[in-house]
Amino acid sequence: MPDHSPLIQSLRTAVAGAPDDVPLRLHLAELLVESGHHDEAVAEVAVALQHAPGDAKARELMGRAMGAPQVPQVSQAPQTPQVPQVPQTPQAPQAPQAPEAPPAGFNWKAAEDQVGDVVPPRFVETPQAPEAPRTADGSGDPGDAAAWEVEAPDGVRLADVGGMRDVKDRLEAAFLAPLRNPELRKLYGKSLRGGLLLYGPPGCGKTFIARAVAGELGANFLSISINDVLDMWMGNSERNMHEVFETARRQAPCVLFLDELDALGAKRSRTAHSGMRNTVNQLLTELDGIDAGANEGVFVLAATNVPWDVDNALRRPGRLDRTILVLPPDGPAREAILRYHLRDRPVAGVDLRKLAKATDGLSGADLAHLCESAAERALLDSARTGTVRMIGMKDLMDAAATIAPSSDPWFASARNVAMFANEGGMYDDLVTYLKKKRKL
Repeated sequence: MPDHSPLIQSLRTAVAGAPDDVPLRLHLAELLVESGHHDEAVAEVAVALQHAPGDAKARELMGRAMGAPQVPQVSQAPQTPQVPQVPQTPQAPQAPQAPEAPPAGFNWKAAEDQVGDVVPPRFVETPQAPEAPRTADGSGDPGDAAAWEVEAPDGVRLADVGGMRDVKDRLEAAFLAPLRNPELRKLYGKSLRGGLLLYGPPGCGKTFIARAVAGELGANFLSISINDVLDMWMGNSERNMHEVFETARRQAPCVLFLDELDALGAKRSRTAHSGMRNTVNQLLTELDGIDAGANEGVFVLAATNVPWDVDNALRRPGRLDRTILVLPPDGPAREAILRYHLRDRPVAGVDLRKLAKATDGLSGADLAHLCESAAERALLDSARTGTVRMIGMKDLMDAAATIAPSSDPWFASARNVAMFANEGGMYDDLVTYLKKKRKL
């Protein structure tokens, strides 16, 4: 086979720089066919058909490259009397020899088999229809119940949450006791309308607490964040929000957990984009329930690190009107978290109570990082000495000395809110904690 001409070599370089340029690739394929490099032309056309399956010129070139032995017969095509019939069957693979169509009787199945190792066979008879806008979760059908991942009860209970007695007591009084005792609820006229807002510094277990509440109720669990709702197409975000609640209603009893509520329900007065304002409006509508009793069996919990950025309308009675402050874990909780993260690691002589006392102020995420850092120290020491050793108290205490509480910046911001924006006693729990820790 003769060497390629300088023009073909230049075109190859250009195609390598713009692999998605179908006309450029087809021009290269045409020159390869004319120069007798049929196998190389087939490979180039196959790639072009992968990008543009219905391209007529690509199909015609493939026919020329694959049907090279029959090329002398093509000269008889102008003599066929069937050319006027082409407009009646432009998409049929066996159409009479229309302009820019493969030779009559061309075996496309054989062509697919021959180029199967080049690209996956994607030959089609008509161009694909434009793809319809998808919902935020990537599903094409917003009404599909499987579009949102609903988790069945997994047995996690509040008893599995170490410490945090104050949080558990508040959950029991505000949410769980009325649900467990329908007769007492009826006697005292306690309404189940409204949801629960968990707020506090990041990494303190708000999501885990929400799962534990679902376990207490024996309910399904559906966790939603802004990535599941927000969509670039106008109106899709509102539709996604509606479908989230519809899914929870179909899967009732269900705990619907709205994570990062400050993003899903940001203050509309500070939101410049109308799409986000409409999404917040839709969230308010869904929380109210379109029909009486529409949200029966749907228990709405939400979490945020910055409750002061949440739209005030979401905090009104009947919506997310009850709040619980989730603080960094207390002593018993820290001990339970440390035990959990060290359970599968080789440890020896670890005093969990002493370690928990030394880590006051660290969040659950900080404690997980502490255990990881201590394991890393022991691993590197074992690698240097060639002798495997256990993770000891010194590794953990040294790691603790290098980790600053990640919640400190949050408390610095929360302090200003507690001092100057505590309208109606909304952040009384936060004020009490800051005074107790002498941060206010």
